[in-house]
Amino acid sequence: MKEFHCGALVPGCDWHTRNGAEAEVIRRAVEHMRAVHGEAIIRESMIEAIRSRIVEDRDAA
Repeated sequence: MKEFHCGALVPGCDWHTRNGAEAEVIRRAVEHMRAVHGEAIIRESMIEAIRSRIVEDRDAA
């Protein structure tokens, strides 16, 4: 499972998501950035910042 913690990108944010597909994790993270953090425009640099902070969830079996 792939996991993204928003706090790794936006300090203080406790939101996180996980899914087997990296693309779905990114989609959810982008949706969260728009809805919660007011990011109206998601640039490629934001996608790359999200992607670079996705980790493998070792607890998922």
